[in-house]
Amino acid sequence: MQYILALDQGTTSSRAVVFDQSGRIHSSAQQEFKQIFPQPGWVEHDPEEIWATQFAVAQQVLAHAGLSGADIAAIGITNQRETTLLWDRKTGVPLHNAIVWQDRRTAGHCDELKQQGREALFRDKTGLMLDAYFSGTKLAWLLQHIPTARSRAEKGELAFGTVDTWLAWKLSQGALHITDVSNASRTLMFNIHSGQWDADLLDIFGIPQQVLPQVAPSSAFLGETHLFGKAIPIAGIAGDQQAALFGQGCHTPGMAKNTYGTGCFMLLHTGTRAMASSNGLLTTVAAQSAKEKKEKSKMEYALEGSVFIGGAVVQWLRDGLGLIKSSGEVEGLAASVPDSGGVYLVPAFTGLGAPHWDAYARGAIFGLTRGSSAAHIARAALEAIAFQSADLLDAMQSDANIKLSELRVDGGAAGNNLLLQFQADLLGVPVVRPKILETTALGAAYLAGLAVGYWKDIAEIRELWVRDRAFEPAMPRQQVADLRGGWAKALARSKSWVSS
Repeated sequence: MQYILALDQGTTSSRAVVFDQSGRIHSSAQQEFKQIFPQPGWVEHDPEEIWATQFAVAQQVLAHAGLSGADIAAIGITNQRETTLLWDRKTGVPLHNAIVWQDRRTAGHCDELKQQGREALFRDKTGLMLDAYFSGTKLAWLLQHIPTARSRAEKGELAFGTVDTWLAWKLSQGALHITDVSNASRTLMFNIHSGQWDADLLDIFGIPQQVLPQVAPSSAFLGETHLFGKAIPIAGIAGDQQAALFGQGCHTPGMAKNTYGTGCFMLLHTGTRAMASSNGLLTTVAAQSAKEKKEKSKMEYALEGSVFIGGAVVQWLRDGLGLIKSSGEVEGLAASVPDSGGVYLVPAFTGLGAPHWDAYARGAIFGLTRGSSAAHIARAALEAIAFQSADLLDAMQSDANIKLSELRVDGGAAGNNLLLQFQADLLGVPVVRPKILETTALGAAYLAGLAVGYWKDIAEIRELWVRDRAFEPAMPRQQVADLRGGWAKALARSKSWVSS
C-alpha cells in the first residue's frame, strides 16, 4: 500500500502529514521555527530554517510510520503564501531573510503607487488590493536594498520564489524553479485572466522577468525529488488557503470555508467567474487540477477575505502576556467566565486586512474595568477571531449576492468549541467542522494524488469528506447585534493609529 506525503509549510511551523487512500492521517510531525522581528511592523523568517524544519519533519514522519520513499506515491506542497524569498541560482544561498506575508515595511510603497493612480490597474489585472501583504512590493524592496541584486537579477543569476518555490527548489536540488497558479495569483505580478506574469506590472515594480519561476497547474507532474532514497513525484502545489478550500471539498461555486490558523482565511468558490469585489475582498485563483478541467483555457476562482491575526493572538497571550503556558489552555481560561465582561480586543498587530485594509491600525484592548481579568482578556481574544471572520462573511455574501447555508471550518483553532459556537452565533448559520482538521495538508495530498492517479477524480475525493460536528446558532439576534456594535466601535478606534 502506498501513501501520499503532504508538506505543509506554515507561518510558525513546518508540518509533514502522510495520508492513506481513504484520506485519513496515517502519521504526522511538526516543528516550530523562529519568528524574526527586526523592527516594529517587520516580520522575517530564516529560509534555511524553513527548509531544515520542513525536511526534518518529512524524515520524521516517514520514520515514525516505518515508511520509506518507495511507499510514497507522490508529494504535495502547501505553504504560507506571499512570503518572499530571493536566492542565488548557482549556490542556492538566500540573499536575505524571507519577508513574511505579515510584514508591513512596504506599506509606504503601496501608498505611493495608489497616489500615482495605479490601484485600479493592479486590481483589474491581479484581483488584489495594493497592499504590503503581497509579494510584489516585497521583491521590489529586496532588489532595491540588497547591493547589486537588481543587476544580478537582470542577468538571470537570482531566483525569486514564494515558499512553495523554495521547497520545490530544495527538494529537486535546484532542478525546479516553479510555482503554481494559486501562489502566483498572490504576488501582484500575475494576471489572473491571462494566466501569465504581467509585463506592465513587472515594469512598474522594476522586476526583471528572469527572476520569476515558471507557473504550473496546482495538480500535475512537476518533477521529482531523490532525497528520500527513491525518485518521488512532486505532483501538487497550492497556497495554503486554496489547498484548504480543495481539501474541504469546496469544489463548486457557492461553497465556502474558513481556516483558523495564524491568520483567518475565508474563501468562497466562484467557479470560472473572476468575481470583482466592491467590499474589499480579493479575487484569487483557486487550486487548478489540469486533469479535471473540461475547458483548459478556463481557470477557477474564489473570493477571499483575510484576517492577519487569528490564532496568532492566542500565541501572543502565551508568549507576550504569559496568561497561558500552552495555546491549548486558552479555551479553559476563556470558558471560566460567562462572557468577556464588555472587553474587546482588536488584534491589529500588523494592521487590518479585509474588508478594512488599514495598514496603520494597531492592536488595542477596550472596555477594561477594575473587574477585568485574564479570563476576560482571553475570551475577548477568542471572540476577536470570530468578529473578524463575521466581518468577512458579511462582505462576501454582499459581493456574491448569496446567503451561505453553512460555513466549513478547519485549522488548528477549529478544535476550539467555544470559538466555533461563538462564530455560529455571530453568523446565524451552522459552522461545520470536519473529522480531519488538517484540510490544508489534505488538499495538497489530494492535488498530488490526482495527478498520479492515486485518486481517480474529484468526485472520489469529495466522498471522503466527513463531518465531525455542526455548531448551530443559539444566541438571540439582538444580543448578537449589540456585541457586533461594540466590536465596530472598538475597531474604529484602532484604525489609523500610526502614521505612514
